[in-house]
Amino acid sequence: MNNKSEQLTLIPKIYCSLFGHDYQVTKKVTYHVKEYTCCHCKKQLTTNSNGKLIELTPKFKEINDILERIHSKRMMRSRRKTITSSIY
Repeated sequence: MNNKSEQLTLIPKIYCSLFGHDYQVTKKVTYHVKEYTCCHCKKQLTTNSNGKLIELTPKFKEINDILERIHSKRMMRSRRKTITSSIY
């Protein structure tokens, strides 16, 4: 049983090592920061402050959650401002 489950988890890793990862955006944190996941081996990446892809660690996941919260509040405030300014 263990050998079969190990073989099943090994196949996506072999595929990615031969053909490369197939990353898809799984979460848009801000306009510039996104989280990516490989659809074969489930490896997760995010963009750092320089715009380069790095592995998504718990520390970066927490940073992205805080960034997303700040970004969404700022966008809501901006939308409210434009709505109230367009009324007057």
